[in-house]
Amino acid sequence: MSGTFTATKAELMHQAQARMRTHLAESGWTTRQKLALTCRILFDAGHDSGLAGQITARAEEPGTYYTQQLGLGFDEITEDNLLLVDEDLQVLDGSGMANPANRFHSWIYRARPDVQCIVHTHPFHVAALSMLEVPLVVSQMDIAPLYDDCAFLPAWPGVPVGNEEGEIITAALGSKKAILLAHHGHVVAGAGIEEACSLAVLIERGAELQLAAMAAGTIAELPARLAREAHDWTLTPKRSQANFAYYARRALARHPDAIAG
Repeated sequence: MSGTFTATKAELMHQAQARMRTHLAESGWTTRQKLALTCRILFDAGHDSGLAGQITARAEEPGTYYTQQLGLGFDEITEDNLLLVDEDLQVLDGSGMANPANRFHSWIYRARPDVQCIVHTHPFHVAALSMLEVPLVVSQMDIAPLYDDCAFLPAWPGVPVGNEEGEIITAALGSKKAILLAHHGHVVAGAGIEEACSLAVLIERGAELQLAAMAAGTIAELPARLAREAHDWTLTPKRSQANFAYYARRALARHPDAIAG
């Protein structure tokens, strides 16, 4: 009999993590390429709402980040038409202007040095849940990366183009990975582009599951210890990389123009 049949769960999890570090290689994509792919991935996942929403990632120089050009939809973003902007949204490289609503991204980046990528979108089910003024409830294993890691802003501060909204959203987000914004949408603040993209996909699925469950009955809570275990197990860099690589392969099959090579 294999020796692993006498191993503890903790030992097996540790072994699996080690194997993932060995077998799941880095993609080799640049920040621009990963950000363009994220735009296409989330467009295909239902995160398009006209020109609403912004997806950004820290650039190489401190105080700068990449974002899409105002006037382009997520399905039109390529690595070549992304903008490089500073904290004041002044364009340092590229044509056109950034979305003025990017201002709250600058506030989050200033407050959270651990955040490398921010996704703000208005997907259908997240938007619908936001209309009920209730927080996201994580009660299913697939959504475990968001367990106790999704804040809630119950009061809509209005259009997020001022510094007030930057302060409010950043304070409400705190140290968490995501936040549901009442009457608005969501924000994901990821440790990397891969993580942010994966969590953005999950928050929309979580909202869809929650709405379906609420219509059928009362949602039962997950056992806290097991939910935390699932959160920590699923929210690791290698798992986020693997998720992103899968989403990216699908996106590239549909949108080969997103990146140059």
